[in-house]
Amino acid sequence: MSGEAPHAWTPAADGLTVTVRATPRGGRDAIDGLVDLADGRRALKLRVSVAPEDGKANAAIARLLAKAAGVAPSSVELVSGATARLKTFRLKGEPAALAARFEAMVGG
Repeated sequence: MSGEAPHAWTPAADGLTVTVRATPRGGRDAIDGLVDLADGRRALKLRVSVAPEDGKANAAIARLLAKAAGVAPSSVELVSGATARLKTFRLKGEPAALAARFEAMVGG
């Protein structure tokens, strides 16, 4: 995995891009740490209690990411993967501060 990012997020000019491996109907809303994907990348593993219908799970994931990062829910945008388990979100804010919040959360 040499050259790969050690975490599921990468800094962007206006924030952070986060790769998420989501489990809808997971019984509770929680971030369960990092998971290694088959292609060598990493994703933030999380679960939400709602079903994946009408965008409800994506909205719950966005709220969970916002809370974890300490930003407003309006600062979180789904970039790709609306109907997939593997999703990409963009969080607006100071990249270093956002990364530090996630690193502290996952023990990284």
